[in-house]
Amino acid sequence: MKRNTLFCALAVAMGLAATAPSAVHAATKQNQVEALTKLVEKQQQQLNQQQADLQSLRDSLKELESRPVVQASAPVAPIPAPAVVPPVFSSAPGMSVAMHGFVNASAFSQNRSFTFGNGTNAEFPVPGSSGSLSGVDIRNTRFWFDLSGAKFAGDWNGGGRIEMDFYGGYNGTGAYSQQQPIPRLRQAYMDLTNHETGSTVRIGQQWDLMFPIDNVTSSLNNVAFPLGFGTGMIGWRFPGAVWMQDLNHGGAGAKWRLDLGAFGGSWSGPGDNVNYLTGGNAGFRPQLEARLHVQDKNWLAYAVVHYSQVDLTGVAGTAPTPLKSSITSEGFEVGGSWHPGPLTFKGNVYTGKGLGQLFGGLVQFGDIKETGGYLQGGYKFSPHWSANAFYAYSKPNTNDVVTWLGHGSAGRLQNRQVALNLEYSSGAYALGAQWMHDNLDYTTTGADRKSTSGNQFSLSALYHF
Repeated sequence: MKRNTLFCALAVAMGLAATAPSAVHAATKQNQVEALTKLVEKQQQQLNQQQADLQSLRDSLKELESRPVVQASAPVAPIPAPAVVPPVFSSAPGMSVAMHGFVNASAFSQNRSFTFGNGTNAEFPVPGSSGSLSGVDIRNTRFWFDLSGAKFAGDWNGGGRIEMDFYGGYNGTGAYSQQQPIPRLRQAYMDLTNHETGSTVRIGQQWDLMFPIDNVTSSLNNVAFPLGFGTGMIGWRFPGAVWMQDLNHGGAGAKWRLDLGAFGGSWSGPGDNVNYLTGGNAGFRPQLEARLHVQDKNWLAYAVVHYSQVDLTGVAGTAPTPLKSSITSEGFEVGGSWHPGPLTFKGNVYTGKGLGQLFGGLVQFGDIKETGGYLQGGYKFSPHWSANAFYAYSKPNTNDVVTWLGHGSAGRLQNRQVALNLEYSSGAYALGAQWMHDNLDYTTTGADRKSTSGNQFSLSALYHF
């Protein structure tokens, strides 16, 4: 009996040992089935939601397609634009046009009338003027169209720019004309560019090479007429042609470029300036200029030479000549900028004679020698806040100014301009406050020496687009 009982117990133990792995495996399999079932259910729920969203979009599309066409004069409920890539503004097959610019408004207060105009185009005080004035000026507002994509020939491609602001005067002289400034064409040129050789030919109205286009002073109030313009900074826009050639195209390090330009003539008479009959156009004598430009990561430098001749007898050769029959216009300029960390330095000096057509000689016309320049230093306190200090100086030769008094000279002998501004920028927006002071020495008879000064305070806002 005991032997049978022991035998039975042993058999049961062996059976349990044999079936234990099967039981464990069954339990594991059950857990896996349950986990997969839950995952399938979750995926099915997501699929159902996506199908519901898709059906909703289809219903919305059918609703829009079924809407009747509404006449343009009737109010139409706005429909949110889809979040897609903006459409391309195209003017012709293969060409694209991009519109850019900025809206600028400046509130100003000043204690003198200024040459070129009051507000945002104030440069130096008008001798003998008095009385304070203030206002809000929006003429800095500017827009331009950049054109690209046109194929020319071989490796040459085309492009161009049309640029305008609102310094073309006012719409009449009535009570409301001040609020209706007229657009003014600034630049209109075409580009022919060869990216293989680093060559660009620019044809049309553009800045001449004496204007420091890459080194303009920082200001939110003096934009179209920069700080120092006519006092240390010279240059103007002319129709002409410029060849720009990279000298180390494709190379490493600083980028060197040589620019050669020929521009239409310009002078204050004799003859009709509006109809191209001035001495600057007599005998087809263009203004010739050359500029060597070098630029690296945080600095740039340039040197420019200018030469032209002005025939003061006019196109017909019969105009009464003041003092001499012709003038040679010559100029030489060097300048540059440097950006070490949060600091910024900009500077420019020039010398020459007969530079009235380039806003030189304190905007006086004659065989007048002169020297001038400007310097601006800035500091960026944070990604948003910055401040700038500015000084400009222009000194025409006193004897030359007196000699040409009444024949293109206005008696301006020397000018000094200083300015301080504080700016805040964030994204496309910029706000600024600026104080400008200008001191002008002048003569009215050639024998007397007088001085006048003016101040202007401005608050400006700018929005880029």
